[in-house]
Amino acid sequence: MTDTVAGIAVPDTALTREITQYIRDTEDDLLYHHSRRVFFFGALVGQAQDVSVDHELPYAGAMFHDRGLTEDHQKSTLRFEVDGANDVFEFLMERGTSRDRAQNAWLGIALHTTPGIPEFMAPEVALVSAGVETDVLGMHFDEVTEQRRRAVVELHPRPDFKNRILTAFHHGMEHRPGSTFGTMNADVLAHFDPEFERDDFVEIIKGNDWSE
Repeated sequence: MTDTVAGIAVPDTALTREITQYIRDTEDDLLYHHSRRVFFFGALVGQAQDVSVDHELPYAGAMFHDRGLTEDHQKSTLRFEVDGANDVFEFLMERGTSRDRAQNAWLGIALHTTPGIPEFMAPEVALVSAGVETDVLGMHFDEVTEQRRRAVVELHPRPDFKNRILTAFHHGMEHRPGSTFGTMNADVLAHFDPEFERDDFVEIIKGNDWSE
């Protein structure tokens, strides 16, 4: 596996090698290649924004960010982001990573579908979201040159990615609809299930047990 793309290198450490192997063994091609693109795009956005960061931790966050969508979490009622965040925290702590670094990896994953917050946090947190936003939503698209985008996609292709990732989101969340309250994830369930009913924030406030 080539670990340098568009001038961005995956750090050559025992930890990143373990991460790569673990995710390759536990995720399908769709999520694996998406996660690798998330790392490279996040790093390229960081480079364009002149952000200085040790790429080992953003790599961990990028590679684990969709673990919550896998079959391992098909009985979970947590937000899928929290499942992935818990997985990376445990994985890093078991391998001697400091609690502070493991917590930053946790935050990078837990917040990756919560726009407007991660970009103001530590680079290890912000770049995971930036990579996801680039690969899934097309944000930051023009911050990465066409040549570099092509280099990343050549190594980690995205055939029919838009439809396939939406299907993966649905499969990973349809058994826990309540976990999507207040998040963009509710849009996914509404797209696939016309009978899905969103919880209404206003109605929860108006209808709760407080008398005033």
